[in-house]
Amino acid sequence: MSIPATAPAAQTPVPLLDLKAQYEPIRTQILEAVTRVCDSQRFILGPETQALERELAAMLGVADAVGVSSGTDALLVAMMALGIGPGDEVITSTYSFFATAGCITRLGARPVLVDIDPVTYNIDPEGVARALTPRTRAILPVHLYGHCADMDALLPIATQAGVPVIEDACQSIGATWRGRQAGAMGVAGCFSFFPSKNLGAFGDGGLVTTQDPAFAAEIRLLRGHGAERRYYHDRVGGNFRLDELQAVILRVKAPHLSEWTAARRRNADRYRALFQAHGLSQVVLPVELAGAFHIYNQFVIRLPQRDAVKDHLQAQGIGCEVYYPVPFHLQQCFQDLGYKPGAFPESERAADESLALPIYGELTEAQLLHVVSAIAGFYEAARA
Repeated sequence: MSIPATAPAAQTPVPLLDLKAQYEPIRTQILEAVTRVCDSQRFILGPETQALERELAAMLGVADAVGVSSGTDALLVAMMALGIGPGDEVITSTYSFFATAGCITRLGARPVLVDIDPVTYNIDPEGVARALTPRTRAILPVHLYGHCADMDALLPIATQAGVPVIEDACQSIGATWRGRQAGAMGVAGCFSFFPSKNLGAFGDGGLVTTQDPAFAAEIRLLRGHGAERRYYHDRVGGNFRLDELQAVILRVKAPHLSEWTAARRRNADRYRALFQAHGLSQVVLPVELAGAFHIYNQFVIRLPQRDAVKDHLQAQGIGCEVYYPVPFHLQQCFQDLGYKPGAFPESERAADESLALPIYGELTEAQLLHVVSAIAGFYEAARA
């Protein structure tokens, strides 16, 4: 395909996310499925949730999958099932969505933070090895933006230390590492079905995956206030249940996931070609390491004058976002952890330089060209 030198004169907005574009082709199926649940009047832990759990377990290559109320609650209940609490330490990245570290703190445990690999934005395995102490109860790597962390390095570190790995796969459903699915490599995998995810519900939802039937049973117990039999509580759990409406919507959408992921990957390739054609060598593009399968929940670039470029794009109707502007070690709520500015330089650089561009599968060629042309136009004007 030839690449025009400039975008067409007339432009339509390019939102960061266009949920309606995904919804319209499956609208009839969605409405029929929702009607089925409404007609059944079965809204909590019914047959749709059970069927979704079976279908996603098969898709993700795990023995069991347990639907829960959100990705945040997936992380929380997985750590609860391991008995993590006060006095314990959990090693994780300082650069992620807040829930990763927030759930550790909610259980009274201490997040022990580690810097990232600047290429993938994922946790640095050497930093993990250095962070181990006798109080370490788990390692919580994040598969950020849709690219798996280096599990070949992380799993042996965990095995040698005798601590479990919980995968934060909230942004990475369908991603693989050396042929293994995200969420199928640790003791537990935690997924989010927030609407912006590659597989998104029409509200909040989440999933915990595991190869261990006993662990799955513990998750199911904890998601219903620790009661296997109503009003008889073996544990103090919580209300972490996935509702039937979200489950049935996810059942309609899940068979389309591989097609939607392929479209995101095609758009990532088109971005690369367009950035090269425009001579934008100052823009650092996402990397897919050998042996990885990136599902591009986000297409995150690094570039000079990030904030000015962001303002320029938004002024032209192009959605973009900074994920994430403040690493955990610089958040006010984590100041008691004792970290100082400069403690994790790669994460701080990523926070200062990174920008997420639209990447959903329904983007048109004209929209992709508009995004890249606008970035090129910013730097051309800056040189003038």
